[in-house]
Amino acid sequence: MSLLPALSARPQSFRVGISPQLQEPVLDGRLLILLSDNNRREPRFAITNDASTQLVFGKDVEGWSAGSTQFMGVEAFGYPLERLKEVPAGDYYIQALFHQYETFHLQNGHTVKLPMDRGEGQQWNRAPGNIYSKPIRIHFDPAAPGEILLSLDQVIPPILAPKDTKYIKHIRIQSKLLTAFWGRPMYLGANILLPEGFDDHPSVHFPLAIFHGHFPYDLEGFRTEAPDPNLAPDSSARFHLAGYNRIQQQEAYAFYKQWTGPGFPRVLAAEIQHANPYYDDSYAVNSENLGPYGDAITYELIPEIEKQFRGIGQGWARFMYGGSTGGWEVLAAQVFYPDEYNGCYAACPDPIDFHHYTSIDIYQDRNAYYRGDGFKKTPRPGERDYLGHVSATIAEMNHRELALGTRSRSGDQFDIWEAVFSPADTDGYPKRIFDKYSGVIDTSVARYWRDHYDLTYIIHRDWPRLGSKLQGKIHIYVGEMDSYFLNDAVYSAEEMLKKLNQPSCHCEVDYGARAEHCWNGDHKLPNYLSRLHYHQMFISKWAEEVKTRSPKGADLNSWRY
Repeated sequence: MSLLPALSARPQSFRVGISPQLQEPVLDGRLLILLSDNNRREPRFAITNDASTQLVFGKDVEGWSAGSTQFMGVEAFGYPLERLKEVPAGDYYIQALFHQYETFHLQNGHTVKLPMDRGEGQQWNRAPGNIYSKPIRIHFDPAAPGEILLSLDQVIPPILAPKDTKYIKHIRIQSKLLTAFWGRPMYLGANILLPEGFDDHPSVHFPLAIFHGHFPYDLEGFRTEAPDPNLAPDSSARFHLAGYNRIQQQEAYAFYKQWTGPGFPRVLAAEIQHANPYYDDSYAVNSENLGPYGDAITYELIPEIEKQFRGIGQGWARFMYGGSTGGWEVLAAQVFYPDEYNGCYAACPDPIDFHHYTSIDIYQDRNAYYRGDGFKKTPRPGERDYLGHVSATIAEMNHRELALGTRSRSGDQFDIWEAVFSPADTDGYPKRIFDKYSGVIDTSVARYWRDHYDLTYIIHRDWPRLGSKLQGKIHIYVGEMDSYFLNDAVYSAEEMLKKLNQPSCHCEVDYGARAEHCWNGDHKLPNYLSRLHYHQMFISKWAEEVKTRSPKGADLNSWRY
């Protein structure tokens, strides 16, 4: 780093180059400048929705060739301060990072530039191949003249694939459907937990328990060894606990003993990997922007899992469970593929009724960021704790995403909802449900969302066709103080489900009093423990339910050894 004398009266700014040692080719992507007022962690790991967040400013770059530099001036857009010129003069730890994009020639004729997942689950600050600079301490004053020079001389290394064990196996397939859509080889994967006695019972075929959620590098929550007595205790800010890492190891070991012990249903458990160029998973549905992930998972990946690991291979013998993103996915997959799955357990699901798209009504509201059209405009809350204390607004959360990536490319929550639910815009990228800067809602996009992905609307609309296929299969759980206001959509969904008839739904909807994200229906244990019990909770529950919801002659006994 060096500070050059000003060649003009231009305020202090940044110029970033790529180290010649990296020999990088022409690059496309998002250049990020990150500033932090402390060195407790690298600035790239300090951009959050809460009050502890540090600063990030971004710029799209196309055709960055070796030997050239990129300029970022004081008008650069950022978060939580909107412009670089708003940064108070002072001492900062600074870091630059370049999030690389690749070119995709889509089946629909569009060409787009997006960050390919590289095994990390679509995380810009951890993506292998991204280049960055080591943090350095500087004095920054946006009113002072001069340029601060930064050199990208570090490369995030590749991530090694997890290894198979006796119980945990890994599968990865190239999807024909997704490869055709994206115009290049695209893959799906899964982490498989084999039942106890799998090798000792070679003639037995097993039901498949499918866990949906954020990208799982490996199957977590299962540990064949006793907890490490020398493990240094960490602290969980979310749960206000010391030694949560020790609790996790203890619960993982307890699950292993339960999984292998007598009486536990012998099933295959699969955690699906479907990271993509927009997010760490696809939401498990077909989408105009992401392609046919729903079909690829249901008709390519799942049959391959069952083929390799002796699954029963019939819809009655498959069921799904998950929380948050996974909660939405399992309900959506059950609705869109009613014959292929025999039950879904959706905990704290992402918005299942877009009248309550978190705290936004996309059908009635005119602006996603504020309530009120007159003199008084009240910011909409985006995140809260169980007491209702708000830590982030909808505007703040979206402006963070906008700083990290334009055109729905932040790899974060609102952008993936947009990528999944929206039609493609004329430039090939997702059409905005609302202006990312101002929050103004596009009602035409809202109607598209309703017709294609509003699960409450779709269930009600299609009940004459779906009712007999979904009866008894839907289970929804949510905390009454969900951190992201997801309980509001569940209230609406429950009201609708109760009114269904011919046939009646026989659905289950349950609420956790004062429970935050992501309560999953356990009224006995606190959230910090019950969230570690998805497999044992829902596999055991389904194994009993399936006795009343299976075809005549179905094998309900051989896998209960």
